[in-house]
Amino acid sequence: MTLTNHDLIELTAWRRKLHQHPETSNEEEKTAAEVVAFLQDTDPDRILTGMGGHGVAMIYDSGKPGLAVLFRSELDALSIYELSGVPHASLVPGKSHMCGHDGHTTILAALARQFGRRRPATGRVILMFQPAEESGDGAVGIVNDPRYREIAPDFAFSLHNLPGVPFGEVRLKAGTVNCASRGMRIKLTGKTAHSSMPETGVSPMPAISQLMPRLPMLGRMTFQDDDFRMVTVSHACMGEAVYGVAPGYAEVWASLRTRLDDNMAELCQAAEALAADIATEHGLAHGIEYHEVFVASVNAPEAVEHLRRALEEEGIRHSEDALPMRASEDFGLYRRSAKSAMFFLGAGEDHPSLHNPDYDFPDDLIPIGARVFARVAENLLG
Repeated sequence: MTLTNHDLIELTAWRRKLHQHPETSNEEEKTAAEVVAFLQDTDPDRILTGMGGHGVAMIYDSGKPGLAVLFRSELDALSIYELSGVPHASLVPGKSHMCGHDGHTTILAALARQFGRRRPATGRVILMFQPAEESGDGAVGIVNDPRYREIAPDFAFSLHNLPGVPFGEVRLKAGTVNCASRGMRIKLTGKTAHSSMPETGVSPMPAISQLMPRLPMLGRMTFQDDDFRMVTVSHACMGEAVYGVAPGYAEVWASLRTRLDDNMAELCQAAEALAADIATEHGLAHGIEYHEVFVASVNAPEAVEHLRRALEEEGIRHSEDALPMRASEDFGLYRRSAKSAMFFLGAGEDHPSLHNPDYDFPDDLIPIGARVFARVAENLLG
């Protein structure tokens, strides 16, 4: 299966259209509708909308027994002001596709065009346009949707572009490729007082002064070791922005990160115990919430071998360099129901980094990503 020059022109224009109209996690209603409209003429055998929020699944079925192979992209953008200066820059102030999900979605659109022209010889292909990757809500919403059990993929594959890696090269390995992480929100409650008589209140100031430096000390920073753990304080606030009131409330936010899921439970327990001890020492009530929870992304060896074969057959250089990464990815949840693997496609050694305001997805990656996925599908399904 191949893409024509006309395909690539249209796909590139569409990617740039998506780039201009970003929607952040759990808000991707228009983006999802745009995917359905753009790919309607590929005549999928089944379209599932509203999956896990605004997710869309398009199924191309051979009508013959065989494997179910899922390819996944993400629909959501980020809350970042774009400073790329490209003609197709975001038209939505404060929101932009600074992670390249517009490009990943276009790679799946390229696959849809190919399967629209020729179905797999056996089994079925599922193109999963997933919402809310950035917040960690998307994959859990998809796999918990009852219709996902109807789809029942045997294999699941995904990719992510990766600045800092030579253009068009791939990074791939079996085992952990992305860390587990979660956001921890610690609330400390005391009692306000007039700032002239702070002794009549209970201020959280001494507590957060202890908590912020001690949380990172729970980490073990040897990243090459499976026992790697990391705590990064990302935000803190205390009281109101006034001079006349001594504070009675504070929050400390931190991201917790481990290479293994089992170690995350231990790190959470240690952080919770530290927060409780410090709160008690200073006469404060406290509460803890968790947000943006990501399990570790662990590539299944069998799925990795299918990707390696496709890369070699397509003549694409690949290695295990730069893996695993500290960053998180919610694709890890798919491994609970399918043999899954993600690879990382080089965006260029000097390309602006992900989540930077001057980033833009390199359009020339579209046919490369599509070639790899198409080859995997051909090898598995014929």
